[in-house]
Amino acid sequence: MDALYTAAATANGREGRSVSSDGRLDLQLAFPPALGGNGDGTNPEQLFAAGYAACFASALGAVGREAKIDTKDASVTAEVGIGKDTDGGFALAVTLRVELPESLQGEAGRKLVEQAHAFCPYSKATRGNIPVELVVE
Repeated sequence: MDALYTAAATANGREGRSVSSDGRLDLQLAFPPALGGNGDGTNPEQLFAAGYAACFASALGAVGREAKIDTKDASVTAEVGIGKDTDGGFALAVTLRVELPESLQGEAGRKLVEQAHAFCPYSKATRGNIPVELVVE
């Protein structure tokens, strides 16, 4: 792959800062209360959820344009869960909630969401690595 764009960010752990190479992203990081932290910052799961939701919404728009279907009123919420895995470490799971306008309800909308899932770079990166559930609302 020839990268068209490369993002870079540096972090020093879950209880520190994360800063992008251009300085536009500069965030305090903290464990969420559910993981024993004080929650006084964002966390990697929130960042992943924001990125995945944005990327998937963009992919939905791209496949919609290709099919000449207006998706501008659609929205995507990514829920990223973290929990213990069977090896004693941690693993992620994602639920993508795609809210479609009434005009896209039913099988046509579901098909479009599945096409976006096949097209989205985040979906490609997670495929076979973590469970991703698609919920069409």
